[in-house]
Amino acid sequence: MTDSIAVLNIREQERRQEMPFFCAYHLGIRSGRRMGERRITSRGKPVYVDRYAGHLMLCAIAVLFLSAMDAFLTLNILANGGKELNWFMEVLIEDSTEKFVAFKLALTSLALVMLIIHHEVHLFRGIRVRHINYSVLAGYAILIGYELWLIALAMNGY
Repeated sequence: MTDSIAVLNIREQERRQEMPFFCAYHLGIRSGRRMGERRITSRGKPVYVDRYAGHLMLCAIAVLFLSAMDAFLTLNILANGGKELNWFMEVLIEDSTEKFVAFKLALTSLALVMLIIHHEVHLFRGIRVRHINYSVLAGYAILIGYELWLIALAMNGY
């Protein structure tokens, strides 16, 4: 009888060890192992993981590259007589092109970090935040194509 009580007491105890403030996990020296949901019963709650899939990182790098390309092409279009439609970006461009590029890349990077951290969160039935990452990538690809078309029109004199 006392053995079963001892087992119950062990199960009720907190088994997790204390983690120091600066440990190998926080410093990035060691990485965790969890890449997906820990339990099936945690559905509906935000899920955060220790490691991220390679395709998610590739998507983020591609979005950041396309954002930099968008900034370059936007400046090229403006040099050929185009007009910036985003009033906030227009104010930054008028102030300095360095501020425009830095702000654009910083804003894109911050948004990507937030989307990657929450990539497993369910928004609607079957739609997760990671699907937004892929939608942003597709949107940037379409935008780059449009800007290249505008530059081709400007080169042909239209």
